[in-house]
Amino acid sequence: MSLSSQRINYRKSSRTSAFAGFDPILTIAVALLLLMGTLLVYAATRNWYAANGLDPEYYLKRHILNILIGLLLAAGAMSIDYRLLRAYTPILWGLSVLGLVAVLIPAFGDSVNGARAWISLPGGLQIQPAEFAKIAIIVGMSMILAEKREGSQDPTSLDVLQSLAVAAIPLLLIIAQPDLGTAIIISAAVVTIIAASGAQTRWPLGLLSLSGIGAYVAIKIGVLDEYQLKRLQSFVDPTADPQSTGYQLRQARITIGSGGFFGKGLFNGPQTNGRFVPEQQTDFIFTVAGEELGFLGCIFILALYSIVLWRALVIARRSNDIFGRLVCIGIMAWFGFQIFENIGMAVGLAPITGVPLPFLSYGGSSMFASLIAVGLLLNVHSRR
Repeated sequence: MSLSSQRINYRKSSRTSAFAGFDPILTIAVALLLLMGTLLVYAATRNWYAANGLDPEYYLKRHILNILIGLLLAAGAMSIDYRLLRAYTPILWGLSVLGLVAVLIPAFGDSVNGARAWISLPGGLQIQPAEFAKIAIIVGMSMILAEKREGSQDPTSLDVLQSLAVAAIPLLLIIAQPDLGTAIIISAAVVTIIAASGAQTRWPLGLLSLSGIGAYVAIKIGVLDEYQLKRLQSFVDPTADPQSTGYQLRQARITIGSGGFFGKGLFNGPQTNGRFVPEQQTDFIFTVAGEELGFLGCIFILALYSIVLWRALVIARRSNDIFGRLVCIGIMAWFGFQIFENIGMAVGLAPITGVPLPFLSYGGSSMFASLIAVGLLLNVHSRR
């Protein structure tokens, strides 16, 4: 097929199916998560802000604004044929790297909780480039690994090395911030994409082994900052840092456990209203659900996340081309590992890493990136 005929087919596909292929199950699951997240963010902040003479709806208004902007970005991600997106991948990747370099420059980057990961914008807004780097890495790796070599449908070793280079540069910049939570999520997505691409088994197994060795060496030679070591120590022994990370972990467990089976009721959680859990509207939003919605509410949230991951897998399997399939698998791995990392942190099954819960936590960059990813899933679904 000639290049001109391919362009004609792409244009036809774009005209007939830009918004005609909504996956209703995925869309409803994400919508319910956004609604629950809005209520939980409001529950986590209203009482404390009102008690201090501030606007109790401050976080609620900003959270809704983040959702609206994210939905516009998702619509944009849906409107352009994802197969044409491959031509713009180098630009997207370059912009993400530029953003990651900028945060490391004191004149541009802001440090929060020990990590220099944000760029301040006018109006009090902050952007976290690492969130958008997830998309750039997934799309960039998928583009390279989807290229068919003569006589083979599977990626060659050169393809795998090139895709790893695409991931390695932004990943090293993220580690330099340092933001190990995001680095772990991206690493998991990288291994998953390579495993799904048809590359030889030695590649994903080797990467897993290398990750384990690298983590061990980083701890032994003192690469980790003091606050990161304290987080690991508190995970093993919550009494190791009783005034900081240990306190946060204990309060998170107490808050979730106090909800029981049915919960205290929305806006009626004593622990939440008393602000016993730091950063509750962001990284520890799941503790609000545990206390106020109880075990049933938590199970409902987990069910919605399971639906999102299931639909991502279904869309990947039904995709007509390798590129779309790998993008969907990368997004599924990203969401899956981030959900596990955040909820595991809240219930004590994982160390504190400072990553938000997709669609629920307060935070603009995370919301924007997550909804762009949903837009890409719907894009692939509409053109299968």
